[in-house]
This record gives sequence, structure tokens and C-alpha cells, in this order.
Amino acid sequence: MELSNSELLQELISIQGVASDESNIKSFIKEYVRENASKWKSKPHIIDGTGFQDALILVFGAPRTAVYAHMDTIGYSVGYENELIRVGGPKNIDGTLLVGKDSQGDVEGELMIFENESGQQRIQLLSNRIVERGTLLSFKPDFKETKEYIQSPYLDNRLGVYVALQLAETLENGAIVFSTYEEHGGNSVGACAKYLMNNYDVFKALICDITWVTHGVVHKGGVAVSMRDSMLPRRKYLNKIISIAQESGIKYQLEVESAGGSDGSVLQKSDLPIDWCFIGAPEDNVHTPKEKVYKKDIESMISLYRVLMNQL
Repeated sequence: MELSNSELLQELISIQGVASDESNIKSFIKEYVRENASKWKSKPHIIDGTGFQDALILVFGAPRTAVYAHMDTIGYSVGYENELIRVGGPKNIDGTLLVGKDSQGDVEGELMIFENESGQQRIQLLSNRIVERGTLLSFKPDFKETKEYIQSPYLDNRLGVYVALQLAETLENGAIVFSTYEEHGGNSVGACAKYLMNNYDVFKALICDITWVTHGVVHKGGVAVSMRDSMLPRRKYLNKIISIAQESGIKYQLEVESAGGSDGSVLQKSDLPIDWCFIGAPEDNVHTPKEKVYKKDIESMISLYRVLMNQL
């Protein structure tokens, strides 16, 4: 099985967008929409700029439901003397290649873990020079595709962005929000949800993100519909989504976890009466340079989003 438009996913992965620095990936998505929207079923209205920071909203027709896909990734900030400070929750693995840019030019180096006698760890960038303080670094892109799987840094959540853009091709009525800061506290979702609620009466959300392979959620099981993580979607809304999924015939699996969060967590913690549900393909090797997803699970994710956006 070939992944449709694999080149788009690879390009999304190649653009750095560590949480707090999403402007380049936002610009790429906006330009991609402008170049391709004439070929889509419905041409969206693009909303961004003042009041939205680096978030981007696409509105198609008369929307009833919004899809949220976060653009940012985990990574590292460079501290003093090449010390590394985590942005979000990357897994520290000795020898991991990190890349970025400061005023002196491109940066590439290895993550090194040092441990003192008391067992305390210090994370350092091994590089041929001292990198400027505050520089943001991310995993070096390394995309691999086999017959059944794709493996790459940042499938969380560039794969979610890719799915949202595949959805955009056939969407007639709906909204897509490309959000920021999800990996480091959440940020733009509330403002975007409030805008869509006040201007389009949109009170329903789907969180287009990538979940984890666990003992209960597996590769080849289809897209995961999350019944809960650390947060709880409203049961009436959740039941409707599961009913639509059952009737669709699309392969899916139910997720029930006790931890984790997403843009849905930000919505639940807000004062907005927005229903939400996380729906995403499961990945292995989470928050490492070797995140891995089964390609048919991606196919079922795209298919289910198309059905849900038509029926919700």
C-alpha cells in the first residue's frame, strides 16, 4: 500500500515548528491551501492574523463541526553552554541528532546524557561550537516508508496535519483549525473555538492527533476513537460518534486511558460549551525520532473523519 501524497507528509515533517515557534509551518500550510484549494470540492475562507497568533482556521461552507490539528512539535531549548532544556516531553536518547538555526547559521549536533555520582542527569548538545542561548532544536528529519508502515520524527502531529489537509480536499461544510503550543501547555485552541462558536455557531470538535500504541490500542486495529484520557468527553457526544463509526464499516478501535491530553484538554478546561472527541491513528516509539504508524490505520483515520464531518 502506497501512502497517498507521501511527499506532502515528508515536507510537513521537514519544516521546524517546535512549540512557540510555529510561524514557518503555519506559512507553509497557508500557502499550500492557496495553491491547492481551487481543486478541492469547496474553497475555504482563510482566517488568521491579529488575535490568532500563529494559528490558522479554514472555514468551509456552513460549518457544524471543527477539526483541530496542532502544528507544533516537541523539541529542546538551548540553555547555557549547550545545555538542553526540553520543550514538551521528548524522550532523551543518547546520540539523537538535533537540528536548528541561530544567527551564526545552521546547527546540528548530538544529544548527550551525563550523569553525576548522585544519579542526576544533565542533557548536553555535542556540537562543534557553542549555540546561542534560546535556540530551538528538533529531531533531524529521517522519513522511512515500507509496505506497511511509515517511521519518522514528528508523526505526532504532522501526520494529524496531513490528515486534516486530506480531509480538506472533500470537505463541503466544516472548519479546520491548525493550532499551536499543544505540546507545551496549550494556547490557541480556546481563542479559535470561541471565534467559531460566536461567528458560526460551531459547538462540536474533533481532535485530529496521533495517539499511543498500548496493550489496549494496537497497530492494525484501525483508527482509535478515544473514550477518555486524563479528560472525559461528554458521553452523549461520544456515543453519537461511536454510533456513526459502527455504521460506517470503517475499521476502528476504542481507547480508554488514564493519562495524556490534547487540544481536547484545553477545550474541556475552558469555559466554552464545546463537545470534543480525540480520534487518531496509534503510533509506537512516541516522542522519539522513530515514531511508527501502520499505513492502513492512517487510511481509516482519513475515511472516518470524512464520514464524521458529513454526519455530525
